[in-house]
Amino acid sequence: VSQVPVAEGKSVQQTVELLARRLEALGADKQGTFGVDCETYHTAAALGTQGQTGKLMYVMHNSEYPLSCFALFENGPCLVADANFDTLMVKLKGFFQNAKANKIESRGTRYQYCDFLVKLGTVTMGPSARGISVEVEYCPCVIANDCWNLLMEFMQSFMGSHVPGVPAVFGSRHDGAYGPGDTMVQYMELFNKIRKQQQVPVAGIR
Repeated sequence: VSQVPVAEGKSVQQTVELLARRLEALGADKQGTFGVDCETYHTAAALGTQGQTGKLMYVMHNSEYPLSCFALFENGPCLVADANFDTLMVKLKGFFQNAKANKIESRGTRYQYCDFLVKLGTVTMGPSARGISVEVEYCPCVIANDCWNLLMEFMQSFMGSHVPGVPAVFGSRHDGAYGPGDTMVQYMELFNKIRKQQQVPVAGIR
């Protein structure tokens, strides 16, 4: 999962269309839509008073896993629960408060190209588009490090020089099997990066 910068002189939407055209030119077929969303919760003030800073927890959903809900702590574990976890969070509001203005999501089109699955999304916070996400999966392989070079080569074919470095989550997996939680960690990192970019002065944004 990586972020693609907005092309010089173009809007987010125009850049997404440009990437989509490149994918279709390669021969990729549209396979419906996808969505990933993320809500931020912070520990309630009463709990953060013992000289500790409040922790943030991210509750996420992914349309690829409609029956699951993912709860992640920054630099911490990723809990995979069933979809009822959302109702549990309501009951835990004495411990975790929803930072309502912080909801962020990525929605867009899924593409299939041979054994690759590509999800091209527009990242939005509230009504405005904030960035572009690209998720690429090589379906036959579950050992991430074994197919990274192949993924890189494929990403270069439509992302050019914007191919990302090896995701940090790969380093911690070593030769372990890659799972849905690893994807969600990457989305969480991407969303946090985009949130931070919004906090810099407007002049600093290309």
